[in-house]
Amino acid sequence: MKVPMATAVAMIWASAALCLPSPSIAETPVVVETVNFQSADAKTTLIGYVFRGDKQTTTPLPAVVMMHGRAGAYSSLAKGVFTAETLSKRHKYWGELLGSNGYVAILVDGFGPRGYAKGFPAHSYDTRPAELDEVAIRPLDAYAALAYLRTRVDVAKDRVALLGWSNGGSAALSTMSADAPGISRPTPATGFRGAVVFYPACGLKGKFDDGYRPYAPVRVFMGTADEEVSPKRCARLVERSASLGGDIDITLYPGATHGFDDPSRKRSRVDANADATDEVAPKVLQFLAGRLR
Repeated sequence: MKVPMATAVAMIWASAALCLPSPSIAETPVVVETVNFQSADAKTTLIGYVFRGDKQTTTPLPAVVMMHGRAGAYSSLAKGVFTAETLSKRHKYWGELLGSNGYVAILVDGFGPRGYAKGFPAHSYDTRPAELDEVAIRPLDAYAALAYLRTRVDVAKDRVALLGWSNGGSAALSTMSADAPGISRPTPATGFRGAVVFYPACGLKGKFDDGYRPYAPVRVFMGTADEEVSPKRCARLVERSASLGGDIDITLYPGATHGFDDPSRKRSRVDANADATDEVAPKVLQFLAGRLR
């Protein structure tokens, strides 16, 4: 019998006996705050959307930096209005899920401030501008978001993880490498405690052809029917990285497509996508709890 995602999440948290409760989104309303901070590129003022539970606490909370994919942060129906209200369904879903489960989650809009709020269509990789490079530039945004979170009194400064989708997943992989731009000699204490990566492109501009080794645990999730990026290439990257001692693992969902966790009807009506989303959400929460609680 298929267990609904909300029930599965509650079961995972109850079995883990963690110190904080895991109320559902409906039980714990989430507020969204729009913030600005400087990228580590020293020239771009980024936009961040901070999700957190609306109940005040005197205890600093663990946090998650979220990196959007090639379509940008916003809904395709935004019609030129780019605000917290017009964020895509996927970003709202994960921001609310994390916020309702005791995290401060920040979605970083790295495209809008550089003039590309609408993002890019599929298979446009070779025509995207260099200032959006997911290997050399977007990690600077991720570490800038980490630095921003560490200025907040509601965030536990040494308990921050990274999450990225698609192009943002590729950015997350690069961010977690030992020689990532934006940080010197990263460790789980000085950088991110771990990363969740959804359906990245794993070519990474050839930077890691000689081997990839993250400085903290990384978990990759993608579908075998991904029509935009290669699951086989990512599996090879993960296998080689693990052989070099990297704490990295990949979960492949049979029949799931690119963007399988998107709540829009186009994606969720595919049974394999719905099944993968039901399974991945509690896995992500369990991984984050293990790294950040």
